[in-house]
Amino acid sequence: MPRPPAKHSLTLHGHRTSVSLEPEFWQAFRDIAAERGQTLNALAAEIDGSRSGGEGLASAIRVFVLKQFQARSR
Repeated sequence: MPRPPAKHSLTLHGHRTSVSLEPEFWQAFRDIAAERGQTLNALAAEIDGSRSGGEGLASAIRVFVLKQFQARSR
């Protein structure tokens, strides 16, 4: 059964922001950051810098995680 989103604070470019993601996405996001040798803040800042204007950060992180796992399954 899905668990509700959990809110965590991140620091992007020196500014704190809160992001709500489901626990499974948080864990996958942490795993990807660790594999890349990055902190969550650094990876989130990278994702933030590449997102389109109308897309929220939480959505951008979810799509990023999904694309990472799709790339691995090919």
